[in-house]
Amino acid sequence: MTDTAQRPASARTRVLLVEDERALLRALAMNLVARGYAVAEADTGAKALVALSDQTIDVIVLDLGLPDMSGVDVIRAVREYASTPIIVLSARSGSADKVEALDLGADDYVTKPFSMDELLARLRATSRRVDAVGDEVVAEIGSVRIDLAMTTATGADGRPIHLTPTEWKILDVLLRRPGKLVPGDVLLTAVRGSSDHTDPSYLRIYFAQLRRKLEPEPSRPRHLITEPGMGYRYRP
Repeated sequence: MTDTAQRPASARTRVLLVEDERALLRALAMNLVARGYAVAEADTGAKALVALSDQTIDVIVLDLGLPDMSGVDVIRAVREYASTPIIVLSARSGSADKVEALDLGADDYVTKPFSMDELLARLRATSRRVDAVGDEVVAEIGSVRIDLAMTTATGADGRPIHLTPTEWKILDVLLRRPGKLVPGDVLLTAVRGSSDHTDPSYLRIYFAQLRRKLEPEPSRPRHLITEPGMGYRYRP
């Protein structure tokens, strides 16, 4: 891989590198850290999914050829609950592989061998697309208008509705994934920083509070949906 000086990326951009070739993983991590990226590493698909549930990731750089599962299966699993951008790395250059990965939700596809300059350019382009949509998410739950960027909830009569910091964290995860199932441990991680040693019953309490404040009929929710045994869903 070639290496030339680049403008440092924002330190807040956290990249998850998923690659089982240790030398390449180490080289990628060193190059990204040198340019101001925060880096998390995983050498299997299972470790990647754990990392995604335990910490905030802005971009995933994913090798398709992993030892425990196909990178395609990782894309499929991630897209069940998250819209995190995914850049695929693969030695497979066939159009069918690219089409499958992109159709499942990958945002870009880089064929090995590649230059570091190319990957950095793809990362910058992906980050710009994410920044363009940024925090500007406005959604409605019944007659309540939720603005995530402004952290405001406004009723039909124009009056503000008070939500706690925990309730905002839950809404931030759900409303950015309309219609998508979000597993309970992902929500617990957003609320508590980790899903470890956290009683899932907390979520039932938080959702009961949110429904009382936002749903037209809290006992028959239409927007903040519980999927028993699986997780929660925001239905627009």
